[in-house]
Amino acid sequence: MAMSVLRREAKRLPQLMSPAPIAALRSTITPKPDEELVPFGARSISTQVVRNRMKSVKNIQKITKAMKMVAASKLRAIQSKTENSRGLWQPFTALFGDTPAIDVKKNVVITISSDKGLCGGINSTAVKTSKAIHKYSSSPDKENKYIILGEKAKAQLIRDSKKDIEIVITELQKNPLNYTQVSVLADDILKNVEYDALKIVFNKFQSVVSFIPTMATILSPEVAENEAQAGGKLAAFDSYELDDDAYKSEILPNLVEFQFSCVMFNAVLENACSEQGARMSAMDSSSRNAGEMLDRLTLTYNRTRQASITTELTEIISGASALEG
Repeated sequence: MAMSVLRREAKRLPQLMSPAPIAALRSTITPKPDEELVPFGARSISTQVVRNRMKSVKNIQKITKAMKMVAASKLRAIQSKTENSRGLWQPFTALFGDTPAIDVKKNVVITISSDKGLCGGINSTAVKTSKAIHKYSSSPDKENKYIILGEKAKAQLIRDSKKDIEIVITELQKNPLNYTQVSVLADDILKNVEYDALKIVFNKFQSVVSFIPTMATILSPEVAENEAQAGGKLAAFDSYELDDDAYKSEILPNLVEFQFSCVMFNAVLENACSEQGARMSAMDSSSRNAGEMLDRLTLTYNRTRQASITTELTEIISGASALEG
């Protein structure tokens, strides 16, 4: 009550107040404006603005912490499947080898990415690797196509390579990944796409903070048979003795189809594991950044609040002095 009376009296007697001393006092007690929140030349900012900003940052921090916990839970579930799936395609690598630099006319680059963001740079890394492979294999007498798994790779490749995109598959991870689901997908790709070599680009999981862009090559049965007969890198397969040579030509397409489904299954799991690890790391960094921002905003809020209190006290003292004078 007394403070309101003094303020009212001070407003009624402006001619008795000396503005110069008050301005001098304000210039000495007002803190330096914060570079992030206060424009140059402003005296102070509203405490309500800072409180709203702090509330927003706290909400964001809660969300990032929750997303980190969800990613950690999903990572634990997928990591065991990923490690077990590595044993499926390793025998095929020993049998057929890996020929990434083989020269064929029809190349199909299968880019595996995620459907959701907030997972670091795994999607951009896969897209850059796919573009580099596509550019390396391009020539006037060759045909290069894309098969895209994931919404993020689709959004990036459709900008400048729309005419080369053959198939787009999204929401693959909507349900828990299993071999049956991926084998049906692989069978559809083999039936609808003509190819000499399938080059699968994915991110191989190393740790929560590390993944390696990887490419696996699957040759068509005709190219694989020609390569084996020519004594190339597939000569190990030709070294196996079978009762009937015709049986070898019959079993080779089945082996290639099974190899493709196994490699696809491992690639999808590896990329999903890398996605969750990258998201967990990104959300952890976001939570730390939000905490640092909260500390800066708290300091700004305290300074602003102290400045407003000091300003009110100065006005009250000045008004009282004017009344006494």
